[in-house]
Amino acid sequence: MEPTTCRTLAAPVRTRTEERRSVFECWLRRVEDEAAARAVVEEARTEHWGAGHHCSAFVLGPDGATVRSNDDGEPAGSAGMPMLEVLTHAGLTDVVAVVTRWFGGTLLGTGGLARAYGGAVRAAVEEASTLTRVRVREVDVQVGHDVAGRVEHDLRARGVGIGDVRYGAGVTLRLQVPVTEAGDLPALVSELTGGRAEPLPGTGSEGWRDVADDVQGPASGG
Repeated sequence: MEPTTCRTLAAPVRTRTEERRSVFECWLRRVEDEAAARAVVEEARTEHWGAGHHCSAFVLGPDGATVRSNDDGEPAGSAGMPMLEVLTHAGLTDVVAVVTRWFGGTLLGTGGLARAYGGAVRAAVEEASTLTRVRVREVDVQVGHDVAGRVEHDLRARGVGIGDVRYGAGVTLRLQVPVTEAGDLPALVSELTGGRAEPLPGTGSEGWRDVADDVQGPASGG
């Protein structure tokens, strides 16, 4: 069964940590696909062209099924995988982490690198604001101009999102309701309109809606 909710970033984060004089800068960004994730890596590489490494990890998809990590020249498994583990433990998806390292003159060893790269991402995650994405069903309802404002207000008060409002002979509201509650929508629309409206035939596609969590650090899971 496909998930009906997932968590992602509400805003980009940039943090710096230090380990034995090596500096680690982490960029944490929300991304929609693999191409966008790789573009963030290249942006960091371009901005910090003088740094030695730009290691990365990303998680994509509502179920977090697409995961990638890259050590970018660091010893195998010492950078990208620890970074990825922090993201997955936090329960975040559609997110990329890029950690740029400036060498401080002291070798950290594989274990030290893993702690430093994982710690850089953890510091960014702890500062992150998150939001929940909810899988919704979108249906259209047409109501009269005289009641449109009230109906829209009442629907929002019941937790129904309004994705779009179109004006014509009547007012067409694009409703967004969590798929888990979609079966109750016709009765709710009937109740709020006194039986004068119902979802229009031929509508009912599914998509995702962002719902603010009002959560700011630590964005850590389990």
